[in-house]
Amino acid sequence: MSAPTDRQIIDDISPSFDEPAAVAGLRARLAQRAAAEGLLDVAYRTMDSPAGPLLLAATPAGLVRVAFDRENHDAVLLELAAAVSPRILRSPRGVDDVARQLDEYFAGRRRSFDVAVDLRLATGFRRAVLEHLREIPYGSTESYTDVASAVGNPKAVRAAGSACATNPVPLVVPCHRVVRRDGTYGQYRGGPEVKHALLTLERAG
Repeated sequence: MSAPTDRQIIDDISPSFDEPAAVAGLRARLAQRAAAEGLLDVAYRTMDSPAGPLLLAATPAGLVRVAFDRENHDAVLLELAAAVSPRILRSPRGVDDVARQLDEYFAGRRRSFDVAVDLRLATGFRRAVLEHLREIPYGSTESYTDVASAVGNPKAVRAAGSACATNPVPLVVPCHRVVRRDGTYGQYRGGPEVKHALLTLERAG
């Protein structure tokens, strides 16, 4: 059985709360207490964006997950509970600054992110690919072949594509800047239309 989410906990202990402000206050107190007692391993929040609702999740080490709405945020939280820790709560710890920087990025006022990133969900070759992606400049692109070569295995083009497709922290680790060798966009975790919009935004800047 999976661990209950903070929403489930709140529903169980306070079913009479109807006002969003009261629920938000209870969530905040619950998160603060969990953090103070060392029981908060993953903090998360959601935000609206031009790419649709985003789920942001962070560990004490840094941003661990950015999920698009099409990925099913509830399913992503369950995956994080299994892969990282079931001690997950809605909390601003480590994610509010990410949300602010993403807002600036979408508004065209930010070209790079100054946030710690926790890449524990990627290992081996995939992690090496993600580390390289952070070096691709704003407004630039590389092909999957370029990326595979850059991390030392020019024949591993499909593996490079898989690493981009499963990138746990898109946007902040810019896998959208990797395109096919012929210049076409290819697939994207947030959908091809989002990838197109991101590249258009950056080229305009």
